[in-house]
Amino acid sequence: MTQEQPVVIVVDDDPSIRKAIDRLLRSVGLRVELFESAQEFLQSNRRDAPSCIVLDVRLPGQSGLNLQRDLAAAHMHVPVIFITGHGDIPMSVRAMKAGAVEFLTKPFHDQDLLDAIEVALEKDRTRRAEEKFVAELRERFDKLTARERQVMQLVVAGRLNKQIAAELGISEMTAKIHRSQVFRKTQAVNLPDLVRMADKSGIANIRA
Repeated sequence: MTQEQPVVIVVDDDPSIRKAIDRLLRSVGLRVELFESAQEFLQSNRRDAPSCIVLDVRLPGQSGLNLQRDLAAAHMHVPVIFITGHGDIPMSVRAMKAGAVEFLTKPFHDQDLLDAIEVALEKDRTRRAEEKFVAELRERFDKLTARERQVMQLVVAGRLNKQIAAELGISEMTAKIHRSQVFRKTQAVNLPDLVRMADKSGIANIRA
């Protein structure tokens, strides 16, 4: 499967910094999108691809730190790399606690930025793959009937067919058939696999 080309978003109000980072990243084959303010970035159309944001702390209007906070509040989990010419320890601590990948003080070494971007893009690839897998799991669980969902809850809880039958007021053979359908529709290969899938999809704690 062809992997989507990643995008590095650069938000900095200094044209010379934007130009320098753009040149650097394009020299190593990365796709770059440049913005001079948080507002300009927020009004843009985001590409559906692995991405990260190289973000200046001090920006006209909304600051980089506030943008990081607002993105998190909106569940836009794009990894952030902060760059600043006016950094201090409390500022960097706040940024890192909020999930920033790196906090670089200008002037920084090109390789330090490239290394941080590599880490950030890999982090975003992992997140996207995880979200896709969870979505696929939920589609599988959506195929279950109400009764099959009840049986699955009991199977995941460790109940045997006889116990499931007694709890639901059905025959043991019927419980066995429903159990078989649960494994077929979810594509679980064994009980531990079904438990992991139910837990990861968030279905494990949802009662039918």
